[in-house]
Amino acid sequence: MNVLISSANNKVPLLKALQDAVKRISPDGKVTAGDSNAKVLTRYFSDAFWHMPNTTDSNESLIISELIRLNITHVLPTRDGELLFWAKLKPALRTLNILVLVSDPSVVEICLDKLAFGQLPISSVIPTYDKLPKGNDSQWVVKERYGAGSQSLGIRLSSDNALAHANELNNPVFQPYCEGQEISVDGWLTQDSKVKALVCRVRDVVINGESQVTYTLPDCPFQELFTEILEALKLSGPVVLQAIISENTAWIIECNSRFGGASTLGIQAGVDSLYWSLCESSGINIRDIQVEMSTQSIRQVRTAVDYYY
Repeated sequence: MNVLISSANNKVPLLKALQDAVKRISPDGKVTAGDSNAKVLTRYFSDAFWHMPNTTDSNESLIISELIRLNITHVLPTRDGELLFWAKLKPALRTLNILVLVSDPSVVEICLDKLAFGQLPISSVIPTYDKLPKGNDSQWVVKERYGAGSQSLGIRLSSDNALAHANELNNPVFQPYCEGQEISVDGWLTQDSKVKALVCRVRDVVINGESQVTYTLPDCPFQELFTEILEALKLSGPVVLQAIISENTAWIIECNSRFGGASTLGIQAGVDSLYWSLCESSGINIRDIQVEMSTQSIRQVRTAVDYYY
């Protein structure tokens, strides 16, 4: 087994979690970090490093030939901007015995497009508009339609301020502001879109869009609702749902069809997503694997650590 982390960047915790999952199945297996930047930190921790070309259609043939040369068996995409590329390439790579751990293209496209996601016929999804509704004096959240872009987010804006903020964005969308506690939901679904497990967590400290302090909510009362929504979306593999808990209601903001920046906490809590993905793709009956969820809240604190060679 040789698993490629595409867009590995500086995702060292993810790399180490994946290495652990690989060794549990294939003691001689390895993880290859791949990135278009040759100076990423993961190259110092991976078993091998591939200075990749950009994941664009024009580089498709080059990427396939290099996957074959490197004896890659699995690909784990980790960046929103590359998910659709790998999802579309999944059938062709399967014929070469290279398995891509991502949902199908139609699902990925909906999750990447905040407007399309916000217009799904699901009552718990916060409605999303490409134009600010007239005659509505609500407070608004304004964000980019595509991509993460947390730094360009405008929160709790009046209609006038929402329009002004939208003028600074490329493809703005509008959502009514909802007061409450924002949570992330780490989940894993089988290839036939059945949730095996999920856990809710609170992003307590966020720096540059990434969770630095996060803790789980093992008794979150909305797990059944989140399960229904994830299965209705026909997702597979590791996913992260974003929601707001407001009094006795949970509102869905968006969904990332990939492993999240702090989803290693989900693994600690029992959502063994990377291991399950590798097991299922290797022909192991995923239903035979027991789920052991933590009944206690777990807190994750992410900080810089020095290494010496």
